[in-house]
Amino acid sequence: MSDNSKIEWTDATWNPVRGCSKVSPGCLHCYAETFAERFRGVPGHPFEFGFDLRLVPEKLGDPIRWSKPKKIFVNSMSDLFHEGVPDEYIEKVCRVMLAANWHTYQVLTKRADRMAALLQGKLRHAAEAAHIWWGVSVENRAHGLPRIAKLRGAKPAVAFLSIEPLLEDLGNFDLDGIKWVIVGGESGPGSRPMQAAWARGIRDLCQDRGVPFFFKQWGGVRKKITGRRLDGRTHDEFPDIVSNPIPSGSSRDGLLEGMAHV
Repeated sequence: MSDNSKIEWTDATWNPVRGCSKVSPGCLHCYAETFAERFRGVPGHPFEFGFDLRLVPEKLGDPIRWSKPKKIFVNSMSDLFHEGVPDEYIEKVCRVMLAANWHTYQVLTKRADRMAALLQGKLRHAAEAAHIWWGVSVENRAHGLPRIAKLRGAKPAVAFLSIEPLLEDLGNFDLDGIKWVIVGGESGPGSRPMQAAWARGIRDLCQDRGVPFFFKQWGGVRKKITGRRLDGRTHDEFPDIVSNPIPSGSSRDGLLEGMAHV
């Protein structure tokens, strides 16, 4: 886990799964794959096997060890609902999130069908927990907008959209049931440009519907230069964050011991 994430909308990352595979146009220039493949073949490195999918059970208990409340992006280097991740393992991840409820978890997927099915079944308790936010990636109309409908149908307590990379104008889409929207352009070599009108349209839609709006970046090859100001200002809105009591060190040790047997 990294407690100093450079991702603007989170504090830390937690990767009990590593690696993934492409499913839609938003995956074309995957930052996680680019990073992981740099270390393929390096003995002992977390990404010794590149971006091949791997379960990392030794990382499951990490959030319990953290006493300071954080916003935690779950599987920044993977997708929890990848078809190669067993239901039983996803359930273990959710047990940790439910146990370590002094944190706020941000779970993001492009595999909305599987997530929606599990949130309406085995993961219903996790779906109802206000400290766990469930989101889908939305890059275009054809692939992204159907994911929103799937997410809405699952009815989690907090549903959010990561509209990044935004690859086209999404039009006037339905935000019913959505509690947060992130928008960003693609970054890195070969990045596809985002037009300002596309981002403004989503911002205005969020303002009209009272949905918190977070503008992450314009992107491009040199994203630090293009920055993250939209029409002269930053947009850093979040949903309400639940405040739950932080257990003592001994209580957290007990939680860790209990997690070892699930």
